[in-house]
Amino acid sequence: MNKRRPKITNLILVATCFGLIVFPAYVSSQEKSEKISIQNPCVSKTTCKECIQTKSCAWCMQPDFGDRPRCFQPSLTQLHGSCPEEYTWNPDNEQTLVINRELSRAGSKAGGGQFVSGGSVSMSGSSSSSSSSHHQSSGGSYFEESGSSNFGQDTVQISPQRVGLKLRINEKHRLNVRYSQAVDYPVDLYYLMDLSKSMEDDKEKLSSLGDQLATEMRNITSNFRLGFGSFVDKVLMPYVSTVPKKLKHPCDNCEAPYGYRNHMPLSMDTTTFSEEVHRAAVSGNLDAPEGGFDAIMQAVVCRPQIGWREKARRLLVFSTDAGFHYAGDGKLGGVITPNDGDCHLDRKGMYTHSTIQDYPSISQINLKVKQNAINVIFAVTAQQHSVYSKLSDHVEGSYAAVLSEDSSNVVDLVKEQYSKISSNVEMKDNATNAVKITYYSACLGGGVATPTSKCDGLKVGDVVSFTAEIVVTSCPTNPRDWHQTFQIYPVGINESLVVDLEMLCNCPCEHEGHPAYEPQSFKCNSFGVYKCGICECDEFHFGRNCECSITDLHSESELNLGCRPDNTSVIDCSGRGNCVCGICECDKRAHPDEVISGKYCECDNFSCDRHNDLVCSGPAQGTCQCGECICQPGWSGSACDCRSSNDTCIPPNGGEICSGHGDCVCGACACQVTEEGRFSGRFCEKCPTCSGRCAELKDCVQCQMYKTGPLANPDDCAANCTLFTPIAVDVVEADEEKNENLCTFYDEDDCRFQFTYKESYEDGKLEVKAQEERECPPKVFMLGIVLGVIAAIVLIGLAILLLWKLLTTIHDRREFARFEKERMMAKWDTGENPIYKQATSTFKNPTYAGK
Repeated sequence: MNKRRPKITNLILVATCFGLIVFPAYVSSQEKSEKISIQNPCVSKTTCKECIQTKSCAWCMQPDFGDRPRCFQPSLTQLHGSCPEEYTWNPDNEQTLVINRELSRAGSKAGGGQFVSGGSVSMSGSSSSSSSSHHQSSGGSYFEESGSSNFGQDTVQISPQRVGLKLRINEKHRLNVRYSQAVDYPVDLYYLMDLSKSMEDDKEKLSSLGDQLATEMRNITSNFRLGFGSFVDKVLMPYVSTVPKKLKHPCDNCEAPYGYRNHMPLSMDTTTFSEEVHRAAVSGNLDAPEGGFDAIMQAVVCRPQIGWREKARRLLVFSTDAGFHYAGDGKLGGVITPNDGDCHLDRKGMYTHSTIQDYPSISQINLKVKQNAINVIFAVTAQQHSVYSKLSDHVEGSYAAVLSEDSSNVVDLVKEQYSKISSNVEMKDNATNAVKITYYSACLGGGVATPTSKCDGLKVGDVVSFTAEIVVTSCPTNPRDWHQTFQIYPVGINESLVVDLEMLCNCPCEHEGHPAYEPQSFKCNSFGVYKCGICECDEFHFGRNCECSITDLHSESELNLGCRPDNTSVIDCSGRGNCVCGICECDKRAHPDEVISGKYCECDNFSCDRHNDLVCSGPAQGTCQCGECICQPGWSGSACDCRSSNDTCIPPNGGEICSGHGDCVCGACACQVTEEGRFSGRFCEKCPTCSGRCAELKDCVQCQMYKTGPLANPDDCAANCTLFTPIAVDVVEADEEKNENLCTFYDEDDCRFQFTYKESYEDGKLEVKAQEERECPPKVFMLGIVLGVIAAIVLIGLAILLLWKLLTTIHDRREFARFEKERMMAKWDTGENPIYKQATSTFKNPTYAGK
């Protein structure tokens, strides 16, 4: 038996009729019990199924376990030691390798490796329907192929291929997945071309480049196949003209329009490709967007007709110079039937439902591309590139590239995009909402793995490891969905890791055939099923051992003996007691002074608010009754920590409460913030930010102390300043204990002066102390500064001139000295002029011998 983990309160099942009784006065009892169990989530779980669906909880199925909780946390409670291991059910996550073939090595087309069987993994018939298959299509699926006899001969690019998992709710499991691009992996390339009139030169260029395209791709893989298809639009107004003449020849040298045509299935004969492209005639339509989505849908889902291989990299090159119609646009032509996503090609390769079904939606295209593992390359002109780039964000494994005006760069484009596709790998999955998968990888850099599902810069033979962190977030409502199958797959590769998942949402002891399952057990007085150590009573009995009968209760007062306060409660006796025949027996606390009470054990005398670590501030101030403090006279507040009297808020000398600038809250002043400023102090008697009477007294202090200010005239000063006479002091300091207020101002001379004032509330007199001398800034002589600057400039100029004159004199003297030295060292005779020459010159003929 696989076991480990317990449960909390003994399961005391009350009859259904008690659940229908509503007691509005006790609605909050469940909230209190939830508050108690918040630190131990196992405490409120009353069945084995609920227990193991809670993280880190275990269930004890030992008979005669008594009143102890059966659901427990082994890591947080001593109870684990009291439940024998053979009676503990605490399942762990399990992983079984079913198929684990090695990755294909360089130059090898066979997978080698081994087939690993790790035991049977049960899969219900509904599991596959609850998780849509990644590779479902008309041509088969990975599931079918993985079980075929030829499986061992296929190329393997992802390992392992199939695993079985048994996972508990909200417990993480890490699954390692490896990927490697195989050498010489087959490639199928289907070229889907817009053959409207504007693409005529592109068609001719593609026809001439067919062989070159095949040659370049065969340099990458020897197993390469090429196919060709074309599209125009639906043969309906307003997409094309339905005038008979225009319908037959919509433009010069044009054939009749059509929706989609498969000209050439995938083949290794590139000569046929060039001929088919050359033979295909262009057509015409009226509106700018084309019916490309119809063509993509048929090219993807018609696998036998197109010739897509199961084990190959599938590329669909979509070439156009215009936009696209999508679902809903068909209404313009009167087509309202949604696209069914099925293949509708006749024997000639023509799309038969073009005028019957609407265009596919982007989500339909994305779904079919994913299911068939096809990489779509949108080869479009520069004007359309931004639109198709946004489209590629919504189609898995697709890319957008710029095609030249005449498609002359198509070979380089396909080669470049294939290199981009094959050099990266992105992991995806099709798990249901109940399963969350997060991917981690270090890619080729090594080191610590980071959260990512995509790796770039891969080459053939590189092995990349991914870690898939799988978490079952919830148990589906339908038990059949507890067995699911989903796939983890690299985008664009028709291979995947199949995961057979079994969610551990219940216990084996809850099913017939288990030793701990006894129907109509004598342990339940033959009125219920004994399973996992508890009784599940029938609809007419309740109690721990089904000892209570509903038929024994006749009056409404007896029905009110239920153990749940209302029909929304799921916990008996608030989780703090045992229900015996409809009556709660509350648990006993270890501390004798702590008591749980109440009809539903919803009350206690220890969970009230505390002050100074005392419940309700101690017995002298209050007592705890049913979770609330009942205060003694003179006290109030949630913890009885507030005095009811306002005496402590009145200033010692009397006056208003909180000096009229605050409210008395809990025996203390809560001061106000007014337009004047913020009041503070024990009795809100201070206001550091208030202006007070400073501005009022300023003018009189100026005229009386410094003979300045608006009242500098002695007559004006004497007439307006009669309330006080300032007392001169050297340093002005305010004594807050004497309620002195400090005032600071700057006068018109920019001099700073201070004074304090104190009001006497008894006789209303003012006492003012003023600074004897003002603090004035030193006088600045501007004329002297200006003259000094001018003089400095002149002196600097003279110094520069003198320096220049000195340097010039030194240079001249050096030059003269050098001249004198050269003259003294001259070699010629001082009597001759060295630069003088005779007026005549005499030359001698060397051949003349004097004859």
